[in-house]
Amino acid sequence: MQYRTLGRTGVQVSSLALGAMNFGAIGRTTQDEATAIVDAALEGGINVIDTADAYSQGESETMVGKAIAGRREDIVLATKAQMPMGDERNHQGGSRRWLVTALEDSLRRLGVDHVDLYQLHRWDPKTSDEETLSALTDLQRAGKIRYFGSSTFPAYRIVQAQWTARERHLSRYVTEQPSYSILQRGIESHVLPVTEEYGMGVLAWSPLASGWLSGAVREGRSVTTSRSTFMPQRFDLTVPSNRARLDAVERLARVADEAGLTMVQLALGFVTAHPAVTSALIGPRTMDHLHSQLAAADTVLSADVLDAVDAIVAPGTDLAAHEKFDTPPALLDPALRRR
Repeated sequence: MQYRTLGRTGVQVSSLALGAMNFGAIGRTTQDEATAIVDAALEGGINVIDTADAYSQGESETMVGKAIAGRREDIVLATKAQMPMGDERNHQGGSRRWLVTALEDSLRRLGVDHVDLYQLHRWDPKTSDEETLSALTDLQRAGKIRYFGSSTFPAYRIVQAQWTARERHLSRYVTEQPSYSILQRGIESHVLPVTEEYGMGVLAWSPLASGWLSGAVREGRSVTTSRSTFMPQRFDLTVPSNRARLDAVERLARVADEAGLTMVQLALGFVTAHPAVTSALIGPRTMDHLHSQLAAADTVLSADVLDAVDAIVAPGTDLAAHEKFDTPPALLDPALRRR
């Protein structure tokens, strides 16, 4: 396992981080299975566990808490808030009112008195940067969080938040958690240059592109990944972007074969090769998934392999741009771009 410094915090983290989204109802993972995955991940050198309150409505946090009991200090523990938690309209967002409550709920479920990294799950356009940053700064000063970060923020919102922190003398986001893979490279043209400029750590989620790069999705095979069962539209080959992804996967598979790599090694090695990326978040649902991903921990891709990847999916290109979560609201709602 390789270790890198998380932004400018001085904290050393593994180049692969364990994402716990599949713990609980989403991944149909039991407590025993989740604990076994955590055990094996830690034994394999991973020292970062990332979860969120919204993952199975708190179940993931509860399962992570039980799995790490007795060894909390060996783990860089991260969670997130902002997504809706139930039907109450104020149980979501980036307001002080909600973040203070949400953190207390997360600490209780995790069974800890602080988290190392608290992340805003998405940018909340209804709440000012000053409101959110001041609440997070106060939680940090209270010792309940060590650092805080953003997740899937558009580049211009990352910049705005950094400026707000400076102008208002508040603590700043020290990490960003964007979606990044060989098939979704758009952040190379806007987000990653910004995170490098501000010295932010980057924890990249979905490095296997929702299973497209796991080796399970190939021409002529039925798609049977867990993600395809509840997001079938993302694997419907009558959709042009999905067809483009499959064509790219077939070409990438040949690159991997020629380099003596698995598709998982190629995919994770690509993400961790970018100098702006600190860690790639893996989200295994089974022990087999975990072992195949841990096998990529020390993968270093040669320049020839990286060049071959660039020839298949050009730098800064998203093959499924409509699936991005950092699109400015005005591009999604016509009312916001018309007088």
